[in-house]
Amino acid sequence: MDKRNDMIAGAVRAFDAGGFRGIGVDGILASSGASTRTLYKHFGSRDGLVLAVLEERHRDFMNRLKPRSGHADPIGELFDTLEHWLTEHGARGCMLLRARSEYAAANEDVVALVRRQKEEFEREVARRVETVLGFADGRLATQIWLLFEGATAAASVSDLSVVGAAKQAAGVLVAAAQSRSR
Repeated sequence: MDKRNDMIAGAVRAFDAGGFRGIGVDGILASSGASTRTLYKHFGSRDGLVLAVLEERHRDFMNRLKPRSGHADPIGELFDTLEHWLTEHGARGCMLLRARSEYAAANEDVVALVRRQKEEFEREVARRVETVLGFADGRLATQIWLLFEGATAAASVSDLSVVGAAKQAAGVLVAAAQSRSR
């Protein structure tokens, strides 16, 4: 299992540096020291490794979104988590969306996985909106989701201050929704 995890960690670094399809198997495996045979043993194929990387990355992010005790702002907490994530991993845009873009015409499994992962995240945003408002508001959830995804992308060409701006905009939207419901 350690070799498998080492291969995933090395592949994350390789994909971040060279893209998903722009780097060969040797480049992907270089930092883990694994052989092509080991790649096929653990993942079945190069694309199997890509899927495992995306699954691990999404799982790690979703685990970080688990609400912390005492945080009074579930929506703001999304953006705080994003800022910490980008500080730790770098602001290069969403790895899931980069993979989806590169594999759009080449691998339906990658596209479908990213779609499911984004839908899971959208449900998390909607759950938080419902927690804050006391009722579901799909439009507000979509707006906050768009702010989050936009801040993730914008941070890659700007700086992390865009995350704070998105958090502030989300707060304005939430406050407006709360005042309409009174």
